[in-house]
Amino acid sequence: LHKNKFESLRKVSFMTSRMRSLQYLDMSNNLLRHDGADVRCQWAESLSELDLSSNQLADAVFECLPVNVKKLSLQNNQISNVPRGMVELKSLEELNLASNRLADLPGCSGFASLQFLNIEKNLILTPSADFFQSCPRVRELQAGRNPFKCSCELQAFIGLERQSGGKLFGWPAAYVCEYPEGLRGTELKDFHLSQLACNTTLLLVTALLLTLVLVAVVAFLCIYLDVPWYVRMTWQWTQTKRRAWHDLPGDQGPVLQFHAFISYSERDSLWVKNELIPSLEKGEGCVQLCQHERNFIPGKSIVENIINCIEKSYKSIFVLSPNFVQSEWCHYELYFAHHKLFSENSNSLILILLEPIPPYLIPARYHKLKALMAKRTYLEWPKERSKRALFWANLRAAISI
Repeated sequence: LHKNKFESLRKVSFMTSRMRSLQYLDMSNNLLRHDGADVRCQWAESLSELDLSSNQLADAVFECLPVNVKKLSLQNNQISNVPRGMVELKSLEELNLASNRLADLPGCSGFASLQFLNIEKNLILTPSADFFQSCPRVRELQAGRNPFKCSCELQAFIGLERQSGGKLFGWPAAYVCEYPEGLRGTELKDFHLSQLACNTTLLLVTALLLTLVLVAVVAFLCIYLDVPWYVRMTWQWTQTKRRAWHDLPGDQGPVLQFHAFISYSERDSLWVKNELIPSLEKGEGCVQLCQHERNFIPGKSIVENIINCIEKSYKSIFVLSPNFVQSEWCHYELYFAHHKLFSENSNSLILILLEPIPPYLIPARYHKLKALMAKRTYLEWPKERSKRALFWANLRAAISI
């Protein structure tokens, strides 16, 4: 009875109800509808094959089907979902739902004997991967020619081909990505994403672990290289330079007032006061020295005083000893003097080794001191009195302007 103008599926069912030998009925290419009325459909009990393709049937058609049907074609209709509360079709073996509006694979809750399912040319983007678990008797699934969206959700369905052992009909040619645009035309068998990219929890845990490791490494390097100290000192230096720039009229730079600034540990102050200062400031060619005890300006911070004294001094003398490397203020002075050395490209540092410094005593933060002692010539304080005259002569020559 195909290619006629039948409109009511329920009336067609009543027409066949008394046909005791009817086995095959073709009602394709009609105008059949079913509105889901309360009146139940009555089909011939002998009907085993029914073709309802190319009609106007929607989801309600599953409420009006012959219970003993084995082969059913609902191709090219307007079905968007297979309702769960339908009459169970326990004998149904073949179901054709191609060219409808289904968004996912139907389950087998109402099709206990289903063996062949055709769901091609629907609107399935990411089909469920548990189809064969819910439909253990299905031997062949035709799900190709759907607008598959190649994303993480599709990864499990792609694995069905390996798990099902060839139950996907038309694989791989009929299974092609439609979305996103960049993957259009790619066969599903060639689409792969890593487990890390698709597992949000694993991705977050990995990102968190990497972040923690990175933070730990950065923190370790900061502590080992004393980065916070250098940042703090650089900030102090820039603040002091900014204040000095605002205080000076025009573009006038700092005026040199001293021949040399002396940096030393408080534990070495006796040598500085009894030996260094008297030997340089007295006698012929006296040198004007800047010493923190007498030349620091009250009211200013220690860091600002250090910077100002270094800026106003032609040279910077560092009295090196094990006591020096244990003094944080000496490190400040060395840092700013070293900064001036590079900013002005001058030769303003003079190193005096008062006592030998074992390398293991020099903290990691003193890498500038290690570099200076390795690259620059320093004067060693002689223990023998006969050699001290040469020492003072060399020191004056190094300071001489």
